[in-house]
Amino acid sequence: MRVQDPASCAQGPADAALIRSVDDAENAKRSGFKSAVGIGLSTDKATGFDQLILLDGRFDYLSDGDILRVHPNTNHIRTLYRRASQHNAFLVTERCNHWCLMCSQPPRNVSDGWIIDEIAECFPLLNPQPRSLGFTGGEPMTDWERFINLLSLAKDQLPSVALHVLTNGRAFAKPPIAVAWAALRHPSLTAGIPIYAAAGHLHDYIVQSMGAFDETVMGILRLKDQGQRVEVRVVLHALSVPRLVETAIWLGRNLPFVDHVALMGLEQTGFAIANQDQLWIEPTEYAAQLAEAVLILQSAGIRVSVYNLPLCLLPRPVWPASVQSISDWKNGFLPECEECAKRGDCPGFFSSGRKAVGRKVRPIKL
Repeated sequence: MRVQDPASCAQGPADAALIRSVDDAENAKRSGFKSAVGIGLSTDKATGFDQLILLDGRFDYLSDGDILRVHPNTNHIRTLYRRASQHNAFLVTERCNHWCLMCSQPPRNVSDGWIIDEIAECFPLLNPQPRSLGFTGGEPMTDWERFINLLSLAKDQLPSVALHVLTNGRAFAKPPIAVAWAALRHPSLTAGIPIYAAAGHLHDYIVQSMGAFDETVMGILRLKDQGQRVEVRVVLHALSVPRLVETAIWLGRNLPFVDHVALMGLEQTGFAIANQDQLWIEPTEYAAQLAEAVLILQSAGIRVSVYNLPLCLLPRPVWPASVQSISDWKNGFLPECEECAKRGDCPGFFSSGRKAVGRKVRPIKL
């Protein structure tokens, strides 16, 4: 279901008016809407619709063009897409062959193949089309043939939209899968693949899967051999940071042809909470290693960015590489940030999960 401004016209059976007042309800009926989604309204103030869904103030963020999945049997509502957001990503599956110690979306072995069909139903409703879309999991390549068909559909229906897929990359170690991915000939398709350490045994431990490092590296090599875009992601925590400089050197020597490297602050949610004692390290404690890693990667000619870390916790030489990467729906700031001269440029903090304590947050004075 796509919610629309009540003064606009319903373009299809999936459209419903987004109403917040009696006047909105009347405008929606005059515009020909048969369905409506009401925010903070009672039934008597929104009569005359074939289908009426009433939501409380928690859904006040909904706006024109957002897409919902409604499960009438369970009264369950999920927001699938928000037009105003710059960080829309579709969860492809909850299944995964990794159990990463810091996974923010802990995997489940469930039958969820229907999700791919649901995503496909969303594509025609994206109007206007966004600049980019993400696909995440779980491991999106779990059912790789169906997922590649979905990417093909996205190319046909959303030809100008850049696609970014978060994957552990292991599937691409099999040549037919890498070839099928390349055969899409998508003009702007990127695989975001993690390498958490240059040491295979450590990467395998972090993802809790023996042999993962070798398959991941082989997957990257096969994709690049096919001329595909690859981003390498390194999550920064107490297990990966001690080898961060070594990992940067290894990437520069062995994978200098990747398109981007993202060095990412840890999101304190999911498995990261259960494993906090193993994982948490103050960003200020690895500032020197981070600055050195950025310089090494840049010197190797690799485009590098730093994600998910506020500027006040980063050394100033790293600031140009900092990106506002936290999804807007879980991006927040602390009271200390109000007086910061760089607040408008700062990535801020994750508002999801557990708030890490002890951070040396301080307003930046210019």
